[in-house]
Amino acid sequence: MKFPPRAAFGVVVLSAALLMGASLGAQAKVLAKVNGVEITDEDLKTAIDDIGPGLPAQMQGPERDAYVLDYLIDLKIVARKAEAEKMDGGAEFARRMAYQRDKALMEGLFSKIAKDATSDAELRKVYNEVSGSQKPEPEIHARHILVATEDEAKAALKRVKGGEDFAKVADAISKDPGSQGGDLGWFTKDRMVPEFAEAAFKLEKGQISDPVQSQFGWHVIKLEEKRTKSFPDFEQVKDQVKSYVVQKAQTDQIVTLRDAAKIEKTPDAPVAPPAPALK
Repeated sequence: MKFPPRAAFGVVVLSAALLMGASLGAQAKVLAKVNGVEITDEDLKTAIDDIGPGLPAQMQGPERDAYVLDYLIDLKIVARKAEAEKMDGGAEFARRMAYQRDKALMEGLFSKIAKDATSDAELRKVYNEVSGSQKPEPEIHARHILVATEDEAKAALKRVKGGEDFAKVADAISKDPGSQGGDLGWFTKDRMVPEFAEAAFKLEKGQISDPVQSQFGWHVIKLEEKRTKSFPDFEQVKDQVKSYVVQKAQTDQIVTLRDAAKIEKTPDAPVAPPAPALK
């Protein structure tokens, strides 16, 4: 992944946001000065919000902050050079600035919507609605041995019925490379193909099935455990609930604004191709 260029035309991208941040300079901590112009911790935060997602995931903390500060220093230097060459005039620059202003305003409104929509009470309300609609569901933890033919499955069954360790036999002969020791973990009935699921869910703890055929081949299944799957606790899914609530609130706002707006597309406007027909 490439780092964002420090001295690219991206100087324009952040200029509006930096000007907005300048009004907070009296309260913010000054981190550097470029020809007398201050760069503050608020400016740093704005830049991290902008270019942070494009930085390598392992670049965090002081390393990331130092990199972004250098980016802001280069931004100031290059921007002043661009001004000296009269690049801040003309229709193209005005269009870019108008776009960045609209984008900053949109992001500001979306941030406000997110804050208003994600009170703890609202998150718990949505969680309770969803969790209340989910019925308890049985799930099992099972292992299997997958082979190509019924004879191979019968031979595997004979070995494990004779006392050989199921997991070791699975590692030795199973054609399923994704399950170490044949372990499939916990799953609900709908997660597996019907033939496999029907056989597996009829077993009791410790039982081993007769050979079962599916589209993948022949299986010998051992049931390890059974339990009833319950809905996760609020704290476990709080982040997912928050993401859902924020996305819904922002989408609802867009729909409302679009419905109230007069939108006219000209014949030259691009049109998305029709969705492919369902087979």
